[in-house]
Amino acid sequence: MSETRTQKLETADASYVRVDRMRYEKNKKSSNLAVLAILFNALFFVSIYKSDVGTWYYSILIGASIVYNLLFMMIVFLISEGSKNYKIGYSYVAIVLGLMQFARILIYPVKAHGATTQATGEVVQVMKDAQYVRVLIYLLLSGACLIASAIIGISKCTALQKHLKNLENDPK
Repeated sequence: MSETRTQKLETADASYVRVDRMRYEKNKKSSNLAVLAILFNALFFVSIYKSDVGTWYYSILIGASIVYNLLFMMIVFLISEGSKNYKIGYSYVAIVLGLMQFARILIYPVKAHGATTQATGEVVQVMKDAQYVRVLIYLLLSGACLIASAIIGISKCTALQKHLKNLENDPK
């Protein structure tokens, strides 16, 4: 009976120490996942923008995509820095951007994969199957990294906030 009680106390102490250490350490896991989301997004747009199939890519859609990618990378970098410092609001923004990455699949990759254009006198598919699968994977991984970053960030921020509140209320 006393061994079980001792084990529970040791587990509680280890949990307390783990949460207390968050006051002095950065949230690296959440931050690194956000940076990884930027990397996958960069691979996505390099794959899209290096394609030169006729004039299909010369449209307002590509201009909007370039602006979105630049804004995305800047905002996700801010999310990375904010989540590193346990700011919970950045995690909620990360969820929204992660979902937007999933929604982007329906915009550019789907349209380009289903389109054909005149290139060098013949009709060609704008985005072939291999490139289509690759850009889908990049967007899915980017969105998944952001959502994972947000979940970890919310979890750690909530635990740290509860811990800090307990420290304020503790009479010791």
